[in-house]
Amino acid sequence: MTVHNILLTVLLSAIACGAHAEENHKLDDHSLRATHILPTLANQLGITTQLSGVKVLKHTLVSYGTLTTGAEQLSHVRARYTGLIKTVHGSVGDSVKAGDLLAEVESNESLNQYPVRAPIAGTIIQRHANNGEVTQNQVLFSIANFDTLWAELRIYPAQQRQVKPGLNVSMNVNAQIISGQIAHIIPELNKPYQLARVQLQNHDMGLFPGSLVEAQVIVDETSVAVAVVNTALQTLDGETGVFVHHNGQYTFTPLALGLRSDKFTEVISGIGVNEDYVAQNSYLLKAELEKSEAEHNH
Repeated sequence: MTVHNILLTVLLSAIACGAHAEENHKLDDHSLRATHILPTLANQLGITTQLSGVKVLKHTLVSYGTLTTGAEQLSHVRARYTGLIKTVHGSVGDSVKAGDLLAEVESNESLNQYPVRAPIAGTIIQRHANNGEVTQNQVLFSIANFDTLWAELRIYPAQQRQVKPGLNVSMNVNAQIISGQIAHIIPELNKPYQLARVQLQNHDMGLFPGSLVEAQVIVDETSVAVAVVNTALQTLDGETGVFVHHNGQYTFTPLALGLRSDKFTEVISGIGVNEDYVAQNSYLLKAELEKSEAEHNH
């Protein structure tokens, strides 16, 4: 027997054997509409409630991408003049500040030594400089600054009419939820999608380039006076509604519904603001009412 069936059996048995069973099996013209559950049993079964009220309905689309550095955050350091590397002061993994000494080079032309300094603050991620080598025109050091990163999200043709700069985005990166805003959208050469770029401040998050991003792009937001969570909605005798809770009694209440988002649905009529309704596991209440109705009909 599955966990679902066990819970359902426990609920039906507990209600059927309850001291208030006769009082709480109420009939209207079509069906049983209300039932009573003790708070301890409701808690054990995970039947939770919340208050109806004003909500902002968010319509989102999903996009995936990766984190990367911006061009201004990556520097490839070369020697100004060709010469012999006399000393090296930085290695891979070292943090440097702008202006820190990285190496000293003796110019082939003047035989004078001159310093090679870090042009930006960041971390040395590559080093191609050792004492006694000739610089030529090679990159001696590569420095990257990871304090700011960019999420590059793939936007496919079916999504492109909805996505534009300025839209808010909620991103999941390495189990961290990060909010941002699309700064600009750029074409990706020879790819069937565009890139929506979102800047992330990475001072304290420890993120790194190449990390995968799952993003919810908020393409529309609408405020409504009354809304309920989608998981609360049940259909009984052809009517869609919620179970309203009052002093341990749960009454199925039909609703007239309007706009729907990923998480919430607008209520046009049926309940008002601050109604206590079942938000999770309302299907257990529906199952008990349907069982009671079936027994009554027989």
